[in-house]
Amino acid sequence: MPKVFLSGNEAVAQGAFEAGVGLGIGYPGTPSTEIIEVLEKKEGPQCAWAINEKVALEQAYGACVTGLRSIVTMKHVGVNVAADPLFTFTYMGVNGGLVIVTADDPGMHSSQNEQDNRWYALHAKVPMLEPSNSQECLDFAALAFELSERYEVPFFLRMVTRVCHSRSIVDVDPDKAYDRRERAYERNISKFVTLPANARKRRIVLEENLAKLSEDADARAVNVMEITDKDVGIITSGASYNYVKEAFGDRYSVLKLGLVYPLDQQIIREFASKVKKLYVVEELDPYLEFHIRAMGIECEGKKFISPFFELNQQTVAASLAKAGLKSGEGLDPALEEPVPGVPARPPILCAGCPHRAFFYLARKQKVTVVGDIGCYTLGAAPPLDGIDVSACMGGGYSIALGMSINPPEGKKIFGVVGDSTFYHSGITGAIDSIYNKRNIVPVVLDNRITAMTGH
Repeated sequence: MPKVFLSGNEAVAQGAFEAGVGLGIGYPGTPSTEIIEVLEKKEGPQCAWAINEKVALEQAYGACVTGLRSIVTMKHVGVNVAADPLFTFTYMGVNGGLVIVTADDPGMHSSQNEQDNRWYALHAKVPMLEPSNSQECLDFAALAFELSERYEVPFFLRMVTRVCHSRSIVDVDPDKAYDRRERAYERNISKFVTLPANARKRRIVLEENLAKLSEDADARAVNVMEITDKDVGIITSGASYNYVKEAFGDRYSVLKLGLVYPLDQQIIREFASKVKKLYVVEELDPYLEFHIRAMGIECEGKKFISPFFELNQQTVAASLAKAGLKSGEGLDPALEEPVPGVPARPPILCAGCPHRAFFYLARKQKVTVVGDIGCYTLGAAPPLDGIDVSACMGGGYSIALGMSINPPEGKKIFGVVGDSTFYHSGITGAIDSIYNKRNIVPVVLDNRITAMTGH
């Protein structure tokens, strides 16, 4: 089988294609955008951009109810927008397979926070696979569809920026034809209409299916033990696995978890029994450490590993050096420091961008500007310095409404959103401003594209 270099996003698209996905849909947001862009170039699946993540997930669910396999993509904060239907869809269950890609952004390369969406898997009871390279992106995407249908649950595929955008070798069959997978649709009111009486029954079914999934051989096969040392063992997953291997090679035993919810307690206990000291390496929150400790297994993680920002092999090696672990040959922990003399190059508004004039004049007139999420957020940077508050999509209007009740220094309040954000979630704030007669100036900065957020 030919080997090709694919990014993680390209590999997910290929995996969905090979799995016979019927619908690919999402809202563009870095680092997830390329999945739909690549998938829509392939003959067969229907692909679309939705107005926001909630609408995208609802469309994907509707397709899966009819029996089609569907994949929906979004960046990590997009799951917040889609959370309302997400929790209920999990109770209802699926017909065709439903895969939800959450593209997390440790280090906030292009995001306003670095929330760890592994907690969504636990909270919403949505099983989650986490690939560490492009081959696993392809394989896990296809496996997620199979397991979703087998146990009637949506499936998360958790990506991070480094896995989304890095390239590695993938086995791809160039002769594989598209074969749309479709299951028969049967009208089922007790399953697909969430009256409280039905939801109570589905809640029990969900727990039963999760219990069965945790024992599934295919699901458990993505958790891999590498026993090379009886003294030290490291439990990790996703991109962090790569950093561990690059930092330590085969010096220490490693358990790589591909299924991060529900956790395979059997293999974790078995691995822990084979080593004297256990460490957990994971980006962001102590999600794995929390659960391993809850199992009564002694381990160390965030005592040494930073709970914020993106990891790399140098930070992992330097952090665990404090615990006495020795890095592999040729790894210089000093490389984590920036190369001296290289000037900073923060993003700026494009040359000739008409948004520049707006922020220049807003600052000159000393009005209060509430911004939003998009390339126009860069209007806050020097020398324009034209935004006072900016938090989330749609907040450009809604936050401005609140500030208008008590305007700072009596200044006029301008609420600013982009054209894509207006339809995504800004329109509700605009309607509210009219209904509640708020004294703001709602502004739409229209560049006719979803730009900085991904497309």
